[in-house]
Amino acid sequence: MDKNTMLGLLLMGAIILGFMWLNQPDPRPDSKMPVEEVTTDQAQAMTDDLLASKADTLTPAEITMLAGAIRQYGEADSTGRYALNTPQMRLSTDGNTVNGYVTVDSTDININNLVHPELSSTALPSVKAMNQAIASVKSTLRNLSQYHGFARYLHGENKTLKLENDVISLDLSSKGGIISRAELKKYDSYRGGKVVVINGDDDIYSFVLNSADREFDTRDFYFTPVQENDSTVLMSLNLGNGASFGMRYTLAPESYVVKMEIVQQGMQSIIPSNVATMDFLWSQKMIRQEKGRIFEERNSAIYYKYAGGDVENLKETSNDDEEINERIKWIGYKNQFFSMAFIPKSHFNSANLTSRVLTKEHSEYLKELDAVTTLDYNAGNPVPAAFDILIAPNLYPLLSDLQSNLQPDENLNLTRLIPLGWALFRWINTWIIIPVFDILGHWFTNYGIIILLLTIFIKLIIFPFTYKSYMSQAKMRLLAPEIKEINDKYPGQENAMTRQQKTMALYSKAGANPMAGCLPMLLQMPVLIAMFTFFPSCIELRGESFLWAKDLSAPDAILSWTGNIPLVTEYFGNHLSLFCLLMTATNIIYTKITMASQPSSTAMPGMKWMMYLMPVMFLVFFNNYAAGLSYYYFLSLLITIVQTYIFRHVVNEEKMRAKMREAAKKPRKKSGFMARLEEAQRQQQAMLREQQKAKKGGNRR
Repeated sequence: MDKNTMLGLLLMGAIILGFMWLNQPDPRPDSKMPVEEVTTDQAQAMTDDLLASKADTLTPAEITMLAGAIRQYGEADSTGRYALNTPQMRLSTDGNTVNGYVTVDSTDININNLVHPELSSTALPSVKAMNQAIASVKSTLRNLSQYHGFARYLHGENKTLKLENDVISLDLSSKGGIISRAELKKYDSYRGGKVVVINGDDDIYSFVLNSADREFDTRDFYFTPVQENDSTVLMSLNLGNGASFGMRYTLAPESYVVKMEIVQQGMQSIIPSNVATMDFLWSQKMIRQEKGRIFEERNSAIYYKYAGGDVENLKETSNDDEEINERIKWIGYKNQFFSMAFIPKSHFNSANLTSRVLTKEHSEYLKELDAVTTLDYNAGNPVPAAFDILIAPNLYPLLSDLQSNLQPDENLNLTRLIPLGWALFRWINTWIIIPVFDILGHWFTNYGIIILLLTIFIKLIIFPFTYKSYMSQAKMRLLAPEIKEINDKYPGQENAMTRQQKTMALYSKAGANPMAGCLPMLLQMPVLIAMFTFFPSCIELRGESFLWAKDLSAPDAILSWTGNIPLVTEYFGNHLSLFCLLMTATNIIYTKITMASQPSSTAMPGMKWMMYLMPVMFLVFFNNYAAGLSYYYFLSLLITIVQTYIFRHVVNEEKMRAKMREAAKKPRKKSGFMARLEEAQRQQQAMLREQQKAKKGGNRR
């Protein structure tokens, strides 16, 4: 460091020290109080003194506007005075003057202090409080000019009233005038307590009205609740100047349907006559109701019915949205066993529906569902819209009665909320399975026994097909030695056509048809598939225990784990179900018995292993299904095995063989099927000869 640099640094230090000495605090007793000794109250007082000259006031023009707004949107008493009360202010007028108070931080400030503070005979509040009060009054004026009579309901206290009967309990919230909680009294949640379909902000719906310059969304306002009687509550907004708007809810005894009416009066002063529609918005985070998330998620979706048409639904397993420009009779948010639906007395004009699947991090919820719809509206109609709100279990007899009686002029097809399969399978379920199941339910209380009796009933119905199938298999089994002789006599692929012709000729002479055993099995398939759709949707099984299964509507897990099996967990789950395991074991035994009764064939040697692989595949796919379904299939297979052994002891195979020999001696007219099969074989054999000739010709060249 050179001499000039050192001199520069010393000079700068001297200047800084001199500046600090000249600006040090005055140590004399009469000097200003040190900053660190100023208290909070003193600081507030000093701030108020500094701001005193900036205090605002309400102008005479604003008071005149406020008086006019109170007269237009306030309530009149018997003396002719008008009052406008909100949580922030209580004001009244009998002309152009305004009296009352504005509340700031629990302190009431006289409105006159905000106009002429110098005329006040009492101590004024802080300037800060007065400015807040003036800002509140001006904000109210702005809101009244935009929201009209709705403005004073933008703030308030959220009050709750209750409506309930023996089956459902409802909480009605003054914030938005909506059903804020719905609890089904007869159904238990896996979390404990009762099933809750609506819970606070998880489910919000509202109506949107449009004026010339403003939207009025009912979810923004605090309604005044009025308990009209034990079954009816009115959520009302008195908008002043003879105008009112509200929602009336009525819950009848023993009913899962809440009747809601939009009621209004004098709305022509707020809503222009050319406004012919209002919007209906409905958002729901669907609450998870079952312990098994995977299957519940697969059976939850938005359902809707076209006016005079069919019921459709959005995708269950992925995100989906739908823009509908046709009239819709109802919209429902369907869970596996519980549903909520809005059913207008008229219809929705159009709808935009959205469904979003939530990830497993949202453990208590399944999906986010949204509906934006439009309805007809008339400001002069005292009841511009009315709804039946369904909050109910997906119980087929209940929904069947409701769809017939709720609005008799139109079939609501509410039973479509229960997925019972395609037309044929649904017909079997609705006309056979469900009636028998309900009858058994009136006689027995144990649903394990009911499923057993239902299985026996179904096996009796399909018994003729089962017997026909067995007799066909028996004939094929008796012909097994002859078929083996044909296979041994004509071995190799080059004799495949000859071997097939000889085999078919043997069938024809003996009166056996290889397809006769398949047809009865095909006729049984609709019943088996119908049961596949019935049990997962049967809410009667929910929470019903049998043997080791605690809930027949859920998997009966005997072993669980936390890890995931790649490519399998989505179907198999993280557990092992005992009834599914028993069904699989029984299926393997039945397959072994069936394969033993079939004649041996060298045509498809891998078919045997394929037949044994099928039960294992069923184990993967059925492990996550309802225990009641696996229990039914287990019983059905077990009864079929017992029937097979009974048939073997009852049917005299020697007599059957003798009849087949006698039939072989008689000339037998070929059936249409056998004739077509032989013709197809001849054509195939001719094509094979042509191919062989062409191949030999090519080799010579």
